[in-house]
Amino acid sequence: MRSFVHMLVLGMLLMAAGTAFAQTSAARETKPIKMVVLGDSLSAGLGLSASSAFPARLQKSLEAKGIAVDMINAGVSGDTTSGGRDRLDWSVPEGTEAVILELGANDALRGIDPRVTRAALTDILTRLKARRIAVLLCGMVAPPNYGSDYSARFNAIYPELAKSFGVPLYPFFLEGVATAARLNQADGLHPTAEGVDMIVKNILPTVEAFLGTISGQRS
Repeated sequence: MRSFVHMLVLGMLLMAAGTAFAQTSAARETKPIKMVVLGDSLSAGLGLSASSAFPARLQKSLEAKGIAVDMINAGVSGDTTSGGRDRLDWSVPEGTEAVILELGANDALRGIDPRVTRAALTDILTRLKARRIAVLLCGMVAPPNYGSDYSARFNAIYPELAKSFGVPLYPFFLEGVATAARLNQADGLHPTAEGVDMIVKNILPTVEAFLGTISGQRS
């Protein structure tokens, strides 16, 4: 009789432990991923309401697919890659699991030496890697007015760094929007709300795969 009671108690303890493990695993899977979009005016949402900016629209699209994210918009209008590097520690708080890195448009517009841009992005990626924060790198394309040599040197930065650091790359953040007048504001540089929605639509599969990898690493 004593042996039967012992086995019964042991069985109940194992069931309780299994339930607790399952609950912990479920909580881990459903816990929102803490994400920061580190960028410039393209992610800050210059000329748009906060709810129409890229991070907010991306978060809404992800949640519609059942992907919970705790999103921070760390976009600063006018910022360069060097500016993003200089504010990295306070823009990306402790506990951040994922960063979408969208910087470089202002470097290209100002004709900043690609070596400076590369060095700043390298520093950002190195420091985020040291903090074990996953990064999705968004590429930028230089305008043609600085010549083919500048464009070639600048455009090569993003795929080369993505390969070097082993991070996913979205080749061109403004894909499908940059040359569409109806999707840009009067300055021809910043997307309208509709333009932001197009960016989100185009980048969403890449972001889903990126976050899926992070979710898989949690288990």
